[in-house]
Amino acid sequence: MHLKHSDRPHGPPEVTVTFVLEDPEGLTGSTDPTRTLKGGTGESLLELAMEHGINIEHACGGVCACSTCHVYIDEGADSLSEATEAEEDRVEEAPGLQRNSRLSCQCVIEGKGPIRLRVPAWNRNAVKEVPH
Repeated sequence: MHLKHSDRPHGPPEVTVTFVLEDPEGLTGSTDPTRTLKGGTGESLLELAMEHGINIEHACGGVCACSTCHVYIDEGADSLSEATEAEEDRVEEAPGLQRNSRLSCQCVIEGKGPIRLRVPAWNRNAVKEVPH
C-alpha cells in the first residue's frame, strides 16, 4: 500500500523528530537505530517517516482504518494533534498497547517539538512485494 501525501499545507521543516527504530534493518535497511529528521507543521509522522525511507507499515494507506502504523510517543505529545475517537478505537486493536500509543498516520505536527517516538520491532509487513 502506498501512502498518498496529504493535502494539508505543511510548514517549513523546523520541528525536530527523532525516530527510535527497534528493527532498523527491517524498517530502513540500515543498522542505525535512530533517525533525527525535521518535520513541518501539518505533516503526519507517517508522512515524514516515509519521505525519509523509514518504512512504517500502513496497510490502510494512512486513513485511520487499521492499526499497523502503531508507534509509541516518548516525548513531545503536546506538539502533536490530539487523538480523535476514531484513532482511539483503532489503536486499541494494536498489539503492545501502552498509554503513549498512537497511530503515526494520525499524529500531525502542530507544535515546536522536539518529538521522540519509538517504532516497535513488530511494526513491519514481513510479506511485501519486491520490485522486479
